[in-house]
Amino acid sequence: MDVTRVASALLQGAAQVIKGKEEFLEYLITVLLSGGHVLLEDLPGLGKTTVAKTLSHLISDGEGKPLPFKRIQFTPDLLPYDITGVDIFDPDLHSFRFVPGPIFANLILADEINRTTPKVQSALLEVMAEQQVTVGSVTRPVPSPFMVIATQNPVESEGTFPLPAAQLDRFMMRLSLGYPHRDAELQILDTNPSELVLSHLEPVITVDELLQARALVDQVYCHPNLKEALVDLARATRNHSDIRLGASPRSALHLLKAVRAYAFIKGRTYVVDEDVITLAPLVLSHRLKMVDPRTEASPLIRRLAIEHCNKYDYS
Repeated sequence: MDVTRVASALLQGAAQVIKGKEEFLEYLITVLLSGGHVLLEDLPGLGKTTVAKTLSHLISDGEGKPLPFKRIQFTPDLLPYDITGVDIFDPDLHSFRFVPGPIFANLILADEINRTTPKVQSALLEVMAEQQVTVGSVTRPVPSPFMVIATQNPVESEGTFPLPAAQLDRFMMRLSLGYPHRDAELQILDTNPSELVLSHLEPVITVDELLQARALVDQVYCHPNLKEALVDLARATRNHSDIRLGASPRSALHLLKAVRAYAFIKGRTYVVDEDVITLAPLVLSHRLKMVDPRTEASPLIRRLAIEHCNKYDYS
């Protein structure tokens, strides 16, 4: 199994739909190969929903069909069982039977996740961490692979509910598409809406190839000193005067998984310190609570990553 070929096929396929966003796509495929979840924070109309649909079309379920994909539109009146499913009484069987919710799919689009209440948001906590759902006294696994792509608008605050720290910590990365550059925007106009492109998009890998690729990514070599730097970086965020809530141990584990996948996308079988410096702001920034909420966490994390990576010798 050549993971580089898998990554390259996914990147080339996604670029047919998402124009001019090569760096963003590298980060997205990094999360996919790491087995993580991603929070897309961007303005309306920039293609957040299209990103999830594109991934679904690029991965075959093994029978030539796109990977099972479900979209959950988060609204204030949504209830937890609208996501997880519910036990209902069947009068013919004289017993309860389980009706699964949309969470039982491989790829989930949690659209505008901050427009529903914290009670409903918490319905995702177990499944994002453990790939299982508990309804009543029964715990059921969700299909593998499993990935949540959540979206939210960073500008609008009216009628929204900020994601709690426990929820944010489940996301491996927070990414932003941003506006396309001028040439890419012209290309979008010339190639017609993305839905037309999606309808002709063929799978480039199977679900089995994705699972094999994930297993190989876990074997990418990371120098023991670089792991020390990762731990030091996470611990530094917990004792910094500008940070009220620092990074959890889960965040360091997510960062390790991410840099391994990113290294393979770059064609390497080993992690370098530049991988950590590049990805640390994407993996850590959304988890931190700053003393001054107006302070941007990403530049601080990058400085801390450079500082702690430069302390060690990797030869």
